[in-house]
Amino acid sequence: MTSLPEPKVGPPVPGQLTFTAPRRGKPPRHLADLSPTERKAAVEELGHKGFRAKQLSTHYFERLVESPEDMTDLPKDVRDQLVADLMPTLLTPVRTLEADRGATLKSVWRLHDGALVESVLMRYPRRVTICISSQAGCGMNCPFCATGQAGLTRNMSAAEIVEQVVDANRKLRHGALPALGATHPAEAGLGDESEQDEQDEPAEASDGSKGAGPQRVSNVVFMGMGEALANYKAAIGAIRRLTDPAPNGLGMSARGITMSTVGLVPAIDKLAAEGIPITLALSLHAPDDELRDELVPINTRWKVDEALDAAYRYYEATGRRVSIEYALIKDINDQAWRADLLGKKLTSRGKGWVHVNPIPLNPTPGSKWTASRHGVEQQFVERLRAHGIPTTVRDTRGSDIDGACGQLAAATA
Repeated sequence: MTSLPEPKVGPPVPGQLTFTAPRRGKPPRHLADLSPTERKAAVEELGHKGFRAKQLSTHYFERLVESPEDMTDLPKDVRDQLVADLMPTLLTPVRTLEADRGATLKSVWRLHDGALVESVLMRYPRRVTICISSQAGCGMNCPFCATGQAGLTRNMSAAEIVEQVVDANRKLRHGALPALGATHPAEAGLGDESEQDEQDEPAEASDGSKGAGPQRVSNVVFMGMGEALANYKAAIGAIRRLTDPAPNGLGMSARGITMSTVGLVPAIDKLAAEGIPITLALSLHAPDDELRDELVPINTRWKVDEALDAAYRYYEATGRRVSIEYALIKDINDQAWRADLLGKKLTSRGKGWVHVNPIPLNPTPGSKWTASRHGVEQQFVERLRAHGIPTTVRDTRGSDIDGACGQLAAATA
C-alpha cells in the first residue's frame, strides 16, 4: 500500500487561522503522558509489578534520573526495557544559546519526527522561569510574531511539554545557570520579574526553597511556540504533571504557572472549570476590533469584548488576577487614546482583577514593525495607571539570541 505524502507546512496567508495540525503522528508513549493509575496499568501490561510505576515516576520527576544504570532499585534485567517503554527520549538537543552572562539559555530541540521547538530558561534574583512550547509552530498567524508566521507543524504531547521543564531541572541541578544575589537584584542587571503576578511572593519550589535557588524551576510560562489552548488536552495533561505532588509529578505550585492565549474564548471558559488556579495571560495587543483583527487574527472569531469577558470570568472562577499582554508597536497600537480605551474597558469590568504587561516589540526577520519609542511607551504606561490599572513593562530577556517574546521560530538550528 502506498502511503500518502505528508502535508507540506508553509507560511500561512495573512489572516489565516490553523487549528488542525498538518502532522498527526504521535510521539512515543511516555509516563508523563499518563496518570498514576494509567502508569501502573502500563507497567502491568508489560508483565511487571505495578509498584514499578511509582519507582519510575520517582526517578523521572523527583530524582531527575535518565540512565537505567542509575535506577538501582529496579532489577537489572528489566531496567532497559522499562525505560525504553515508558521513558523514551522525546527531545534531542540541537543547539543551546546563552545570553545575559549565562543567566538566559535558549534550547532548540528536535522532536521524534524532525520537528523543531524551542524553550528559554531564565534565572532571576528570586526565581527561575522557563518559557515552554506547546506546539511546533503556531496556527494563530499574528503578523508580528516569528512563530505565527512560520505556520503550524504539529501539536506536542503532554510529555514533550513536561520534558522541557524536567530537562531544565536537570540543567539547574548541574549548575547550568549562574546564581544571582537576591539581595542585589540591581547588580544583576537582568530586569524585573514582571511575568509573575505581583500579588504573589516567589513560588515555592518542590524542594521547599523560596524561588528555587539553583535546584528547581519555580515558574513555567506557556509563552513559547504555539497556542497552548489550541492543544488543550495535552496542555492540561502537562499542567497536571507539573502540579501533581511528587513522585507522581513535579510538585509545583499552580501559582507559578502562567497560560498565555490569544483569546480562544471557549477554551478559556473550559480552563476556568478545571479547578487549577494557574494565571491566565491574554495576548491582547489592541483594545479596538479594527486593529486587533489585523494584529491578532483570532479576533475575527472572538472580538475584544468577548475575550475580555472570558478573562474576567476566569478571574471570577479562580480568584487569580489576569495578565493582559500588549506588545507596543511604533505608530501602530501605542497611541495614548488606545491606552485610554484599554483602561476604560478593563475598569468597566471591575477593579483588582487585571494587570497589564506592555512588551516592547522584539525584532523579527523581515518585520515592517519596530518597538515604540521610550517616551511613547512611558506615556502609554502612565495613561493606564491613571485609570487605576497596575501596569509593568515586561522584561525582554534573550532578545539578542532570538529568545524573547515573539521571536521563537526554531530558525537557529
